[in-house]
Amino acid sequence: MAERIGFIGIGIMGKPMCRNLVKAGYELVIHNRSQGNVEELLAESGDKITRANNPREVAEQVDIVITMLPDSPDVKQVVFGENGLLEAMGPGKLLIDMSTIAPATAIEVHDALVERGASAMDAPVSGGDRGAIAGTLSIMVGGSAADFDNAYGIFEGVGKTIVHCGGPGAGQTVKACNQIVVAINYAAVSEALVLGSKAGVDPAKIIEVLNGGLAASRVLEMRGASMAAHEFEPGFRVNLHRKDLGIINDTGKTYNVPLPVTAIVSQLFDAVAAAGGGDLDHSALITAIECLAHHKVGEPA
Repeated sequence: MAERIGFIGIGIMGKPMCRNLVKAGYELVIHNRSQGNVEELLAESGDKITRANNPREVAEQVDIVITMLPDSPDVKQVVFGENGLLEAMGPGKLLIDMSTIAPATAIEVHDALVERGASAMDAPVSGGDRGAIAGTLSIMVGGSAADFDNAYGIFEGVGKTIVHCGGPGAGQTVKACNQIVVAINYAAVSEALVLGSKAGVDPAKIIEVLNGGLAASRVLEMRGASMAAHEFEPGFRVNLHRKDLGIINDTGKTYNVPLPVTAIVSQLFDAVAAAGGGDLDHSALITAIECLAHHKVGEPA
């Protein structure tokens, strides 16, 4: 009989992750506040996926629960709220939180579960919706080595690069480092495309050249063409990256690490949101540079 695990948070990332876990041979008990994606998974999964009415019902039916939620308050609500996971998590049970949240929240959740004899890992991911669909996510894990070994097969169902980073909170710390590089990379690609385009160079030529040299990056490879074409269907929303940048800046203050470039890029993301682009893909950062330059990429200077 297939191993049964729980999954809470059936969104842009969670839905394809659930599909990949079913492909990997797992059966799922799922819960989500809105029901559209839940109904879609139920309709296509046969008897491989069942629905629970709240987080507690999920935890009552399985030994391992995955959460993939937007922010720290959402994780706290699912764990500590009424009919939350904590009410049904005891010895032998494991929570794998794959959300991107504050390291301090990850540690708080871990400690609360340990008090009940359960355990928890923070395992945020990188790779966006495309990585979630392809099952090639990078997964950075904080928690005990024993729990990491126990959950490795699950991680293999959704990811490709799977790294145990250290104790509780370490996964979220590495995810913060990841989001620094991604945000600054988006800013760099945006500035390059706007400068080149306003100087009269075809954006496609800029992308082709940059991808062939030291300036090449996954951001440029995966999003350069869509940025130049102003295609901002969200894989990872501006507002979610703004949330991550808030976590990053707070973490920097906690450890007395100045993050001056990150702070500037945070302001650019705020500008996109202020202009009404908060629900666009984070590659829409280019629109902030275009506004400052009074030039839209691809149009005559």
